[in-house]
Amino acid sequence: MTVDALRGPAQAARQARVAVAVLFFTNGALLANLLPRYPQIKEDLGIGNAAYGLAVVAFPAGAIAAGMAASILIRRMGSARVAVIGTTLTGMGILAAGMADSVMVFAGALLLAGATDAITDVAQNAQGLRVQRRYGRSIINSFHAVWSIGAVVGGSMGAGAIALGLSRGQHLLISATLCATVACVALRFCLPGPETEPAADPDAEARPPQRTRRAATGTHPRLVLAALVLIAVAGTLVEEAGSSWAAVYLADSLRTTAAQAAWGYIALVGAQFVGRLIGDRLVDRFGQRSVARVGGFVAAAGMGLALAVPTVPGTVLGFAAAGFGVATLVPATLQAADELPGLKPGSGLTIISWLMRLGFLFSPPVVGLVADAAGLRTGLLVIPLAGLLVMLLAGVLQTRRA
Repeated sequence: MTVDALRGPAQAARQARVAVAVLFFTNGALLANLLPRYPQIKEDLGIGNAAYGLAVVAFPAGAIAAGMAASILIRRMGSARVAVIGTTLTGMGILAAGMADSVMVFAGALLLAGATDAITDVAQNAQGLRVQRRYGRSIINSFHAVWSIGAVVGGSMGAGAIALGLSRGQHLLISATLCATVACVALRFCLPGPETEPAADPDAEARPPQRTRRAATGTHPRLVLAALVLIAVAGTLVEEAGSSWAAVYLADSLRTTAAQAAWGYIALVGAQFVGRLIGDRLVDRFGQRSVARVGGFVAAAGMGLALAVPTVPGTVLGFAAAGFGVATLVPATLQAADELPGLKPGSGLTIISWLMRLGFLFSPPVVGLVADAAGLRTGLLVIPLAGLLVMLLAGVLQTRRA
């Protein structure tokens, strides 16, 4: 009986891990399918950089507005069901955005897609943490790496659809249908039952706890928390600047084809995936502080050089350097905030998760306004500046543990 009892949950946990990875994959792929279409949408709608930046900011605005509703839905319906329903609705919103014939419809569709995407994000992470408790060790970073793979695949699908001459409606209907279908299949293998179930791993209690509440420095916790928020915002700002402006910059400023322009974003998320894949080992060896500082330098130097000497290959490599440099920032700040003394358990984590979306919210309009005034090349200086900010504030992160 003992062997059967242990074997059952272990198999269920392995299946659930694959299922959650699928949910992260589809979440990364959905929006990435739309991003290579942004230059065409911008041209068809006849809008300038500032108007475009204000329109695409609707996606993170929707995410901020709806993010708090996720916990209520998860308690009522379960994290897996919420994630799958959210995936389906996000695909529908992205399809509507791709087919929009006015700026208002485009922004409205992105607002709804951003709202359902935020709920999906919380739900899939909640399901992933349930699976992690079954395993008794950290596996959450692997899910985020799979998200990056999904983003690369989605961006590649968008570039391929453009090269094949598919209309936006045809392309985005195919991607939305595929992602929703795969997510529905994955739902069958997710963990059922209440979200607060105890860990099923019989050896989990014997392992040392993974979570400690040590301060990285002697600075007041609130000041440390503020610095962590800025680091997280810098990471999300770089990611959003790449997703919203990489294709536009390559297409408009460097005169590449629409299919070639997609490679700026693909390079960013591809390098981000590599950084997440090796990030745990780097942090274990060198500490979060050193990894963040070097990452900030890589992002600042790589993108700064690409903007100083603008070429198509150099710009693609610059976006890759930016993605690699910021790959570990958000996980590092979430862990550091969760370990801050003087705060209630979970408070630091919640604050970082909420406020880091400011990077997604403010990046598009800020870049757009600067671009209209001084050119998009100048607007993209926010990326190296964010890297420099990380280098400045990384002292609040932990050094290597003994």
